Amino acid sequence: MLRTVRPSIERHALRTPFRIARGVRDSIDVAVVELQHGTVVARGEGTPTSRYGETPEMVIEQIEKTADAIADGADRAALRALLPAGAARNALDNALWDLEARLAGTPYAPPVKGLVSARTISIDTPDAMAKAALALADARLIKVKLDGNDPAARLRAVRDAAPDAVLIVDANEGWSLDLLRNMEEVLVDCAVKLVEQPLPAGQDAALAGIALRVPLCADESCHVAADVPRLRDLYDFVNIKLDKTGGLTEALELLAAARIAGMGVLVGCMLGTSLGMAPAMRVAALADYADLDGPWWLREDRPGGLTFAADGSVGAPDDALWTCSAD
Repeated sequence: MLRTVRPSIERHALRTPFRIARGVRDSIDVAVVELQHGTVVARGEGTPTSRYGETPEMVIEQIEKTADAIADGADRAALRALLPAGAARNALDNALWDLEARLAGTPYAPPVKGLVSARTISIDTPDAMAKAALALADARLIKVKLDGNDPAARLRAVRDAAPDAVLIVDANEGWSLDLLRNMEEVLVDCAVKLVEQPLPAGQDAALAGIALRVPLCADESCHVAADVPRLRDLYDFVNIKLDKTGGLTEALELLAAARIAGMGVLVGCMLGTSLGMAPAMRVAALADYADLDGPWWLREDRPGGLTFAADGSVGAPDDALWTCSAD
């Protein structure tokens, strides 16, 4: 039976501007794939990311180029040869997982008990970031976005406002090696558990032989399992994002490779709806830290999406998120 691939782009407004070292956003575009097999319709979502040269139009074009192969029965293994890792493959891979689950009558994203996600504080003035931290008074895990502009004052402001939360820092490639060294004492004083991608990807070699008291996590430098051998002696953790790996299939392989290499795992996300986030819960259940609050940043998530308690506990989606009927 032939399958039909229907891609589309959706725009979702954010509840508040989201600032990181590379810029600020007030909305996002996500690519959605509907994959129809008879009367069964499955869905997947990916977020095009300009950092990796992706545009919504390019992602749709990539998806459309695979339509014939998918219609003829290409599976998740074949998909990895059809598309590079990225948002287009993520959307299709997740739709294929969803289709397999629907045809088998099993849950695609089973409930994960006890999952806690980081709540993210984006870059602002120290006072504004302190207020954001106070608003997250019950959060158990907070991710602090920082750039090279007075990161110590911003981090200390968050720590003072959230003395009990576990803190992780994300520099999004915005630091130099000197700044990283200079920030070490502040990071230790603020009990930061790890720092994500302090240096630009491609400058990782500068970390060789550096002994820091705070673990480092590869994010922009780590996409797929094949990256692990290059990174294992430079970083302590990897950040697994399905939009980087090209879907859950490769994400699970990256998780396994990281564990074999003795590395910790953070499961992260691009901004997106719960349709794109729910598959990552399968990886998050096996990770050290989770950062899946992308849907929380939306002005309006999909019906039946993930729920986020004040302490960061993540509630599984309900059937409404997965309900999709054929035309």
